[in-house]
Amino acid sequence: MSFDGLFTKAMVDELISSLKGGRINKVHQPYKNEVILTIRANGVNQKLLLSAHPSYARVQLTNEAYDNPSEPPMFCMLLRKHIEGYILEDLYQVDNDRMIILEIKGRNEIGDISYKQLIIEIMGRHSNIVLVDKTRNVILDSIKHVSFAVNSHRAILPGQPYIYPPAQNKINPFEAVEEDVVRSVDFIGGKLDRQLVEHFAGTSPLFAKEVIIQSGLANRTTVPGTFIRLIKKIAAGDISPSIISADGKESFYLFPLEHLKGEIKTFPSISEMLDRYYFGKAERDRVKQQGNDIERFISNEKEKNEKKIGKLEVTLKDAERADQFQRYGELLTANLYAAKKGMKEIEVLDYYDELGGTIVIPLDPRKTPSENAQKYFSKYQKAKNAMAVVVEQIAKAREEVAYFENLTQQVQAASPKDIQEIREELVEGGYIRERQKRNAKKAQNAKPVLDHFHASDGTEIIVGKNNKQNDYLTNKLAARDEIWLHTKDIPGSHVVIRSKEPADETLMEAAVLAAYYSKARNSSSVPVDFTKVRHVKKPSGAKPGFMIYDNQQTVYVTPDEELVLKLKK
Repeated sequence: MSFDGLFTKAMVDELISSLKGGRINKVHQPYKNEVILTIRANGVNQKLLLSAHPSYARVQLTNEAYDNPSEPPMFCMLLRKHIEGYILEDLYQVDNDRMIILEIKGRNEIGDISYKQLIIEIMGRHSNIVLVDKTRNVILDSIKHVSFAVNSHRAILPGQPYIYPPAQNKINPFEAVEEDVVRSVDFIGGKLDRQLVEHFAGTSPLFAKEVIIQSGLANRTTVPGTFIRLIKKIAAGDISPSIISADGKESFYLFPLEHLKGEIKTFPSISEMLDRYYFGKAERDRVKQQGNDIERFISNEKEKNEKKIGKLEVTLKDAERADQFQRYGELLTANLYAAKKGMKEIEVLDYYDELGGTIVIPLDPRKTPSENAQKYFSKYQKAKNAMAVVVEQIAKAREEVAYFENLTQQVQAASPKDIQEIREELVEGGYIRERQKRNAKKAQNAKPVLDHFHASDGTEIIVGKNNKQNDYLTNKLAARDEIWLHTKDIPGSHVVIRSKEPADETLMEAAVLAAYYSKARNSSSVPVDFTKVRHVKKPSGAKPGFMIYDNQQTVYVTPDEELVLKLKK
């Protein structure tokens, strides 16, 4: 794991220099397991993210924007009552473990000095954020409640005393010397990296593997020296936060890792690195939780319409035989004298054939010759009438498939706020029922919240990430002579450059945004069309987000997440 005890130590050092002594001005809880404290320190407001997410638990400063719910959760309201306006006196790590304690001091509602502790336990799916009354050592509340039935050692519930997790009784690596490593590790027992993790607090398999790799020929002489050297490096703050991309996976740590051979990107601070690493990851997980039913519905509807097209195409093939049915009926009528009831087929002269050949007509032996002829005339009329209807139904079904393919792409690129707008669109389209009537008027009148970017020269670029946003951006917000972009024949976002004559670099950057927020995000050399907004039209009765356009030009770009992040900031 990347966020081990050593990483936590470095993170605390970074937070101390940025936040110690600051005032907690605001508390928000944008998501179920995450809290953001806005802290005024060193003359600036900074956002401290505390996450107890089962997969992405962490503590960091963040520059990302988070959407807050209209009604704050109970835990958020409790934090506001107990720590808003208080001073962050200190913060520290517990026993080189993945635990951080914020020491908070302020005056309560009756004016008395009050001491609180906000304890963040970064422990995978057991991660938690706990508010404790320090004077009484009583839990006021936690973001997750844990009963004795779940954990026999301690309960994390309001009113219970706060008990630390069981001690691991490992050696503190920051107080260790080489002799401690020699005594603790059996160098002929193998699996040296695992032994380091078992004996030294805060070390992870990721760090231990790096020790072994940097030791070269791993033995009792090289490993202790490498271990202590890397520990001293972290203790001194001699770090270079890095994301390592190898074999299609990303890892992060306090410095580049030699045992992970791949592309390395370094960052000026741990928090900036974490913002970059978690960009989209945690959000995508939240979208999956909030929009899982929507994603499943869209997939089912798309599949249903694809099957419908298959059946209709079979019907169309039958309908295309209308002329054959008419031919059978007329030839059989002309040869009624030669046919008799009970015959299964009859061969007659085909006067439609220029060469004067014959044709075999299948018959129903239970019907008279006249009834067989009428059967073919009925089939002809039915097929003829069905032809136009089936062609229309196939066109509608294909339109539905294209619509749901577009929605699939939008869900994949969506933020939590976008999911709600997609849900509203499906309600308005009559596909699903509305979940609740409360605040319906407010939601109906609310303008879609668009994503804003800035090109290298400062020009504003706006991206619509769902059909509601796309319609609003293209039909209402954008000026007629501004530049509109969209991936060519590929589901994706509408993008508008707020300029009549953008620079070539700005145009290419906007094209990268259009490609990134499209179905072709993971492709290269993606075609992106651009034209003036005046040349973009919405056909009457068209699905939400659907436009036609002309006078376009096409550029080819490769989606670049680094550039997207740069433009967003």
